[in-house]
Amino acid sequence: MKKLISLLLMSMLIIGVLAACGSGEESSSQGDNNDADAKVLKMATSGDYAPFEYIDTAKGDDIIGLDIDIAKAITEELGYELEIQDMDFGGLISALQSGQADFVMAAMSATDERKESVDFSDTYYTSKHVIVSKKDSGIKSADDLKDKKVGAQLGSIQEEKAKELAESTGYSYESRNRIPELIQEILAGRLDAAIIEDTVAKGYLEETKDLVGVTIEDADGGYAIAFPKGSELREAFNAELRKMIENGEVDQIIKKWFDAE
Repeated sequence: MKKLISLLLMSMLIIGVLAACGSGEESSSQGDNNDADAKVLKMATSGDYAPFEYIDTAKGDDIIGLDIDIAKAITEELGYELEIQDMDFGGLISALQSGQADFVMAAMSATDERKESVDFSDTYYTSKHVIVSKKDSGIKSADDLKDKKVGAQLGSIQEEKAKELAESTGYSYESRNRIPELIQEILAGRLDAAIIEDTVAKGYLEETKDLVGVTIEDADGGYAIAFPKGSELREAFNAELRKMIENGEVDQIIKKWFDAE
């Protein structure tokens, strides 16, 4: 009888150990799944627009800039990992609508036309336009663009301004996907001028002494973060953005990148 009882106790002990091991493995497996399911937000941008978003090849291959710093600060505060996708500016809104991206930060103006397709955060920056041309072009105002060939970045607020001025001033208009393309077209003589955002134009004017710039009126609408229609992220981002504006963090980031330029 004692041997039987001992065998029964031994069997119960073995079963308990096996059950504990099985439970531990299951917990470990669940933990791994939770790590794999970390919250990631995909941000779409156009990395050719210094100091807002660009690649400094001397420092690496990552996209850096004013917009990137603001996006990182907000997503980190909200507990998300940030994944940045680079694409042409003209495809950014489509990327939101197709679900390729959760939000867009790309020095994008919150125009009435764009608001029909996407939702925007509060404004974090307001810019001006600059007409960039060669020094010997004789272009000193928008009126001097008459009969010229003028370019702007596809899908940008400057493209809208270029189209608007083309109707009132009388010049032919062409678009390009990237800002460097516009600069090369001017230097090669295929474009007489291009309309570019002022802080972006500043960098090219400082680097290329053959170019000059003329500032024209303020842009219609400031830069804001774009979201798919009805996105729940908008309010969460807005709350963090307002904190950053109120405590001066946005101003510090703007100063950092403008001084860097």
